Amino acid sequence: MSILSEFKEFAVKGNAMDLAVGVIIGAAFGKIVDSIVKDLIMPIVGAVFGGFDFSNLFVALGSVPEGATMTLEGLREANVPVFAYGNFLTILLNFIILAFIVFILVKQINRLKKSTPPAPAATPEDIVLLREIRDSLKK
Repeated sequence: MSILSEFKEFAVKGNAMDLAVGVIIGAAFGKIVDSIVKDLIMPIVGAVFGGFDFSNLFVALGSVPEGATMTLEGLREANVPVFAYGNFLTILLNFIILAFIVFILVKQINRLKKSTPPAPAATPEDIVLLREIRDSLKK
């Protein structure tokens, strides 16, 4: 079998296609959750904690040039090393929300799956033989 035909067989298998679809949907879903965290949740959390933006929490690790603005983007443009723990907190919250939503989805999918009843246990051989003897005696 040539490498091209082996690759074709692999690529069109159900598992590979399901994985590709899952990755694409996961990336799009990640963008949605990122927007929810960045645009909806973090402003509310910031307002509760005094009106500041978590993504702008940082510590400058180097000397700040005279003309640089004291924002995360301004310091990064000025090539000042920064410890951006606020951005990390935002991404961490994003991950926790995404993991929780995936957990709920998997839980619901498992609940909705039709559970197949277990196959009845095979009748022991001695019982089968006794039934055959009984049936032959009835004749």
